[in-house]
Amino acid sequence: MTAAAVTFNAVTCRYGRRTAVDAVDLNVAAGEHVALTGANGSGKTTLLRAALGLQPLAGGTVTVGGVGARRGTDWARRRRDVAWVPQRLTPGRFPLLVDELLDSGGHPEAARDAAARLGVAGLGQRPLHTLSGGQLQRVFLARALGAVAAGARVLFADEPTAALDFDGQEQVATLLARLPVTVVVVSHDRAMSRACDRVAEMAAGKLRVI
Repeated sequence: MTAAAVTFNAVTCRYGRRTAVDAVDLNVAAGEHVALTGANGSGKTTLLRAALGLQPLAGGTVTVGGVGARRGTDWARRRRDVAWVPQRLTPGRFPLLVDELLDSGGHPEAARDAAARLGVAGLGQRPLHTLSGGQLQRVFLARALGAVAAGARVLFADEPTAALDFDGQEQVATLLARLPVTVVVVSHDRAMSRACDRVAEMAAGKLRVI
């Protein structure tokens, strides 16, 4: 498995007239772990979603391993290359079971092993919308670890410990710190920040401190 560098170059995103991410430049070296901090609404989540093609870019580019994305096939490849741990469940028309989510990461065995380590192995037949916040975060993380086992070279995580107790926060921070891939994690958790190589702070859509 080879980690990939991620480069955000003058990335700008807007919601209507409001600029959520304002010309952000951030270079994350291959294998580096970066914690992205800042107040709610500062643009952290939008920045990561833009890198995955989940939020339109109003300007700038994001490359992974030196490769950009423009067409649908490019974004499909990007989402295989970058494992994603969202902060919340996206509403869907059909209830998705935990096992179905775990299997969708590309390496079901690794995802289920991670689920066991994270204490959610017994939830396989539960619909995602019935889980507690902490259970859902652990399931999303287990799926992402399956994606890494399947070949993803980068992992993005959005507040992966927000609904966990102190022990859970420490467990997840340690687990992510040991990953041999590039990691960018949105977090207010001090344990997570300590586990990363450096911290980047966003404020009002701009990258303020690196």
